[in-house]
Amino acid sequence: MKYGKLGDHEVLRVGFGAMQLEHGGRDEAVTVLRRAVELGVNHIDTAHFYGAANERIRAALHPYGQGLQIVTKVGAVAHPVERLVAAQKPAELRAQVEENLRALGAERVAVVNLRRADVPPGITATGDQQVDLDSQLAELIALRDAGKIGGIGLSHVSRAQLRQALPAGIVCVQNLYNVLTRDHEDMLAECEAHGIAWVPYFPLGSAFDRIPSVTGHPVVVAQAARLGITPAQAGLAWLLGHSPATLLIPGTRSLGHLAENVAAAGIELDDEATAALNALA
Repeated sequence: MKYGKLGDHEVLRVGFGAMQLEHGGRDEAVTVLRRAVELGVNHIDTAHFYGAANERIRAALHPYGQGLQIVTKVGAVAHPVERLVAAQKPAELRAQVEENLRALGAERVAVVNLRRADVPPGITATGDQQVDLDSQLAELIALRDAGKIGGIGLSHVSRAQLRQALPAGIVCVQNLYNVLTRDHEDMLAECEAHGIAWVPYFPLGSAFDRIPSVTGHPVVVAQAARLGITPAQAGLAWLLGHSPATLLIPGTRSLGHLAENVAAAGIELDDEATAALNALA
């Protein structure tokens, strides 16, 4: 199954995460983004706090095609010393949505993900940045009612928080999850039960916060070699095969890696590979 649902929209199950576009050159970013769309990618995940990513998306793809689903994230802002800090207050969330729209040159984005900052890894809220979820959701609902956003998503949340937010009409959840890091299996089950897209971040691991690398694990490497695919494709294909609710947003600045990632949407692991990777939990 190459396609999945993001709210009311059908998208290729392998999309594109724009975080890496804040690094490297503008022309490189534009080339990769345009090639992604040529390959069928119609789900692009970004955030205003990803540096120049939004401006580069605009340079590459504006005016946006009707089928292109641009998803952004709020809940943090750039900081000159700490890189990112929490910005969780409702008025700050609204300001971030407006900043995203201006930078993208858009009147509306498909989804806005609320990145909660309750616990590590990554940014955590302290003091007056510790804001209750309901007040944040009320602000996002108002923005949805105003036509500025199409749907509401959540990021870095617990199962209890997802259940609390369900009446708001949640379309996707972004939590840390991959073949080596499966702490949120209960969240995945909850998403499946409610028809919510599961969009795991760091699907291949990350040096950030010392999250283990999927592509360097010997079992992943061995199974990929046996099947004649790359370790990255093996890790992504496992995620897609593990749950039909899963949509992926791997990021890259490489045209070669982009093609490999998109091709993973059509790869089905055999029983031996699936069993071997399942056992890594």
